[in-house]
Amino acid sequence: MGKVTGFLEIDRKEATYADPKERLTHYREFTVPLPEKELKDQAARCMDCGIPFCHSGCPVNNLIPDWNDLVYEGDWKAALESLQSTNNFPEFTGRICPAPCEASCTLNIDDAPVNIKSIECAIIDRGWEKGWITPQIAEEKTGKSVAVVGSGPAGLACAQQLARVGHSVTLFEKNDRMGGLLRYGIPDFKMEKDLINRRLVQMEAEGVEFRTSAEVGVTVSIESLQENYDAVVMSGGAEKPRTLDIPGYEMSGVRLAMEFLAQQNKRNAGDDEMRAAPRGTITATGKHVIVIGGGDTGSDCVGTSNRQGAASVTQIEIMPKPPKKEDKTFSWPDWPMKLRTSSSHLEGCERDWAILTKRVVGTNGNVEGLECVRLEWVDGQMQEIAGSEFTLKADLILLAMGFVGPRKMGLVDQSEVQLDARGNVAANVLDYTTSKPGIFACGDMRRGQSLVVWAIREGRQCARAVDLQLMGRSLLPR
Repeated sequence: MGKVTGFLEIDRKEATYADPKERLTHYREFTVPLPEKELKDQAARCMDCGIPFCHSGCPVNNLIPDWNDLVYEGDWKAALESLQSTNNFPEFTGRICPAPCEASCTLNIDDAPVNIKSIECAIIDRGWEKGWITPQIAEEKTGKSVAVVGSGPAGLACAQQLARVGHSVTLFEKNDRMGGLLRYGIPDFKMEKDLINRRLVQMEAEGVEFRTSAEVGVTVSIESLQENYDAVVMSGGAEKPRTLDIPGYEMSGVRLAMEFLAQQNKRNAGDDEMRAAPRGTITATGKHVIVIGGGDTGSDCVGTSNRQGAASVTQIEIMPKPPKKEDKTFSWPDWPMKLRTSSSHLEGCERDWAILTKRVVGTNGNVEGLECVRLEWVDGQMQEIAGSEFTLKADLILLAMGFVGPRKMGLVDQSEVQLDARGNVAANVLDYTTSKPGIFACGDMRRGQSLVVWAIREGRQCARAVDLQLMGRSLLPR
């Protein structure tokens, strides 16, 4: 905990953003961190609540009261050690995690939770700035080798944990750079990619070998991995998008959100964007953009479209508009369903809810509009409202409706592992083993589309399971 009476004396204060007019001119991060004095004050608000619900709210079970108290006391190095004991990549979660820990904070009962996310980000950023973060090299090698397939947050966490206990780890990635969704799904203005690069330098020093442009199941066979490694971890993510089965879907102006976002990240990195664009280059410049899907990916499309100079951006969602404020008696300490407005929304966007798309209209294959109808929900059932049909002007329609599981072609099909009822790779959270001996699965490929922090948790737990199976015991934390 922080100061005994801190939560009574100090109000919650959040980090601010650069002015929208300025930040829309670039793709860099634009959050203005809190000064050290204010960070200590915010940490001081962490109260002696008896049961720290933030622990259960955080998928990696961060020791939040511990490092809040250490920041309040000014012991930043000890705070870093505490933070890194549960989370391999706090600089990722400190930027892009939606902070379920804050929703679970006891002070959130009064709508003023501790500013956990900003404090976490400040601790890890200071650690890098001061040179406190160094490779954790195993004292001796185990003689065991592990292939980790997929370099998103689950694969990165799993590979790093295994290397730190002495296993020889090779990380396979189908793209030309490591990072998975972190690299080619998260916009640079939310998380700059140098943050990934410096972790890769650390991991390489710890003994992880990187194999890029190596798609297991396509250019590399799963059989070869089974023959050459003592264990194989499938951490390829949930990349199969939910699509839109309506007339006109095949038009060139209807594109997947991940195509759109990956292309811009490749442009920013100076890479060949066409490698992420099998259907050609996508740009929102001068266009009326419709984003279908009200989640984080849709929000990322809004921010990217505005930076590209879209004529207008409209985001629509099939579900009803959530309430601005949740009912704490029903939701706390769980994650609440309520209206969330992102920094991208604040940069300029029309939003609408309870909208069903009916048909894409256009001429000569070019999108000109999207026919829609309004919905009402009766006893949980979706019903169209008679006479509510309308058409939105559109030149570009971006589909950000989530993902339905891992892609089957390639790795999953070739591995012949069993799938669960939802189409994910079947494996439990005790040993993360699949139906095939020696093959493990973790992250979104196992649990379905989820948060970066859940992927890190599963990668860490899977690493312990692999270590335990290979060595008969494990010192890795679960």
